[in-house]
Amino acid sequence: MNKKIQQKEADGKGMFYIEKDGDIIAELTYTLQDNNVMTLDHTETEPEYTGEGLASGLVKHSVEYARENDLKIDPLCKYAAAQFERHEEYHDVKATEE
Repeated sequence: MNKKIQQKEADGKGMFYIEKDGDIIAELTYTLQDNNVMTLDHTETEPEYTGEGLASGLVKHSVEYARENDLKIDPLCKYAAAQFERHEEYHDVKATEE
């Protein structure tokens, strides 16, 4: 299966997603704030693909994207927050509480 992560963004809202046969099977949605913070607000994988590491791959991709674009991440979604707890190497892009 092609696990290529794609992205679409418009008007400050976007998503990273993985398709199979033209259908989105995993997605992570985000909102870009004016202060260069990317809020991860939703992560979802189709039930039959759960456990394949797609969602964690999307979170990892968002971290790499944030690093490349000088953004910080607010992991609002419970899944993303859990990934940030699990991966100390993501903390360099975690937005600090003001």
